[in-house]
Amino acid sequence: MLGSVATDIQHIGSTAIRSISAKPIIDIVVGVSDFNDLFSLNDVLLENGFIFRGQDIPEQYLYVCGEEDFRTHHIHAVIYDSEAWKNYINMRDYLNCHEEEARCYSELKESLAKRYPEDRIKYTDSKHEIIREILMKARKWRDS
Repeated sequence: MLGSVATDIQHIGSTAIRSISAKPIIDIVVGVSDFNDLFSLNDVLLENGFIFRGQDIPEQYLYVCGEEDFRTHHIHAVIYDSEAWKNYINMRDYLNCHEEEARCYSELKESLAKRYPEDRIKYTDSKHEIIREILMKARKWRDS
C-alpha cells in the first residue's frame, strides 16, 4: 500500500518483544522521508481499513485499523532515522536482548492494566518513566 513512500517498516511495540504481556494489537512503525508523501496515500490506506487519526504526539502520525473497541493494528508514521524512529527500534531490540528488564516492564504493564482498565491515558502516562529509563539504557547499549 505504501510503495516507495515507506523507507522502512518495522514491527514494534509489545507484540514484537518476546515473552512479555501485550494487548492483541500489532504496532507498526513506518519510516518516511516526507509526511506529505504519506498523506497523499490516506485514501488508499482508508480503503484498506486504516483510519488516519492525526498527530498523536509531535512529529508522529497515527493510523488505526479496526473498530474503536476492537483495534487490530496501529501504524505510527515517523521520519525515518529520526529520534522517534530510533526510540522504537532501540526499545524493541534492547528488551529482546535483556530479558530481566523486559520482564519488569511487562509486570508494570500488567499492574497498570489492572489499575486503569478503562483509562488508557492514565495507563500510558504511568509507563512514561520506565520507558524513558529503558530508552536511555537502550541508546547506551546501541552505541557500545
